[in-house]
Amino acid sequence: QSSGVGVNPDCLEAYQELKLGKKNKYIIFTLNKDNTEIVVEKKGGLSSSYDDFIADLPEQDCRWAVYDFDFEKEDGGKRSKITFFSWSPDDSKVKQKMLFASSKDALRRSLVGIAAEIQGTDFSEVAHESVLDKVSRGH
Repeated sequence: QSSGVGVNPDCLEAYQELKLGKKNKYIIFTLNKDNTEIVVEKKGGLSSSYDDFIADLPEQDCRWAVYDFDFEKEDGGKRSKITFFSWSPDDSKVKQKMLFASSKDALRRSLVGIAAEIQGTDFSEVAHESVLDKVSRGH
């Protein structure tokens, strides 16, 4: 861990709940005020939509997130893929971007079972169609 940032146990607990499919549709993670630990900022319940998730990504601040992405295959079969998002909007501060970039691996490594990863610097890159295209490719 180059940045020496820790991962709060709540992050792993929320992630396990999401994996079990019982409570959370998505989780948004951020750094605490001292930038020493990754913490859960918000959880979206099972009734949450993708639009709700996108609305929770700040326009000018970096975040990480996990979303349990459901989609249908061409043969009609339903699939679900846990997708990791690195949200680093163009308008966020350079120092914050660097901090989030260097801390990402600490969080990413602790979340076992991520199926896809999305990098977003603006809302077009995390639009439903764009993510669906990436997530469903080859499956």
